[in-house]
Amino acid sequence: MFGEDNSIPRSKFGGNMAHSDPNISTTVIEDDFAMRNSSASVGGQAFYDQGRLSGEGSPMTMSPWNQTSTFGKSSWSQVEENNDPQNALIGSLTREEGHIYSLAASGELLYTGSDSKNIRVWKNLKEYAAFKSSSGLVKAIIISGERIFTGHQDGKIRVWKVSQKNSSDHKRAGTLPTLKDIFKSSINPSNYVEGRGRRRALWIKHSDAVSCLSLTEDKLLLYSASWDRTLKVWRISDSKCLESLNVHDDAVNSVVASVEGLVFTGSADGTVKVWKREAKGKATKHTLVESLLKQECAVTALAVTADGSVVYCGSSDGMVNFWERKEKLTHGGVMKGHKLTVLCLVAVESMVFSGSADKTICVWRREGSTHTCLTVLTGHTGPVKCLAVEEDSESSKAGEKQWIVYSGSLDKSIKVWRVPEMTMDRNAVAMMQQQFGNDADSVPSDRSFTSSREPSISKRS
Repeated sequence: MFGEDNSIPRSKFGGNMAHSDPNISTTVIEDDFAMRNSSASVGGQAFYDQGRLSGEGSPMTMSPWNQTSTFGKSSWSQVEENNDPQNALIGSLTREEGHIYSLAASGELLYTGSDSKNIRVWKNLKEYAAFKSSSGLVKAIIISGERIFTGHQDGKIRVWKVSQKNSSDHKRAGTLPTLKDIFKSSINPSNYVEGRGRRRALWIKHSDAVSCLSLTEDKLLLYSASWDRTLKVWRISDSKCLESLNVHDDAVNSVVASVEGLVFTGSADGTVKVWKREAKGKATKHTLVESLLKQECAVTALAVTADGSVVYCGSSDGMVNFWERKEKLTHGGVMKGHKLTVLCLVAVESMVFSGSADKTICVWRREGSTHTCLTVLTGHTGPVKCLAVEEDSESSKAGEKQWIVYSGSLDKSIKVWRVPEMTMDRNAVAMMQQQFGNDADSVPSDRSFTSSREPSISKRS
């Protein structure tokens, strides 16, 4: 059981809106998880304190289940597992530091972030390096060559650099925005905008938790999205904030930069929006292209294929909607595999991986417009908060392509799985048939989803 994070941003209509960090209260049964990720308020009253930043005074930080150890005394235990034909579990890393909120894989290295403020680096299932931030819970990690960007609960983005002499040595290289830019901007009153709780804040700074990060394909620009409802664009070469957009009416839970200058954002307001980037000299300008989705439940995760041909959206109702891009984006159908909130999504080649608050990971293979569930990975005892996927190059050389899947959970563990691309687990399919009826394939679109060229948000109950 896990501490509850009461820092749920409120919608403009006054209802509680779910963000992508739902945690289970030690006093509430886990079946209540779905309700806590919905947009519903109780008795018309929204439980929200405008004067408190996200996470401040949260029971999650005070719960005896979440007392974190100091950096130097962390206790990790590695549990080797036999290869189970059903889950293909390679190993499990269990920690006593806190819930796992973020993962990023790069070659042989795995970076993990938690609510202990520590970023750990793993190699071959063993701890390889570690470094600590003073910026609070590590909500997002993204890697660009020798630099690692981390997004934090306090609204800061930290930049770390790997030593060329020693790959286990990581030093902090800066913060976004830089102190120099903050000082320059603070002189001009026009650089201040209304932030959280009607407090004035610089437009280049996030005023609430940085929930997600994404890099452009050329790795020249970094996108950061936040519970403060904004999307910010950073030029990596000089750490400049080029643009800040008010993109949603509630917390932004996911951002993905795609091909041809397209950027997708998903929010607790129940919408998915598509933005187009255009160069304006040395600056950039993003304009809204369309809204793909408007629904009552929160959008909690997004993923886009490398070629931009398919967009996936996970929601607090456990569904994964997808759109196919040919001449334009068209709703392709719904993937039904989870009973609770979809918290993370990864799309790589023809494979899609979805992690959920129901503690499972569904593995899907796409063939045309049909998505078939190959297996359901089980073993976590808490919600699966983050995923990272790398190709298993050694197994792929032998003929059958396989994937190494890393999953981080609010059960404070990381699990490592090996998943073949073609093998189907009949038991998993049968289990899904029992749960959802019909079959384990995606349900084709009934074309009732229509894109809107003008953003419009449904009122919450």
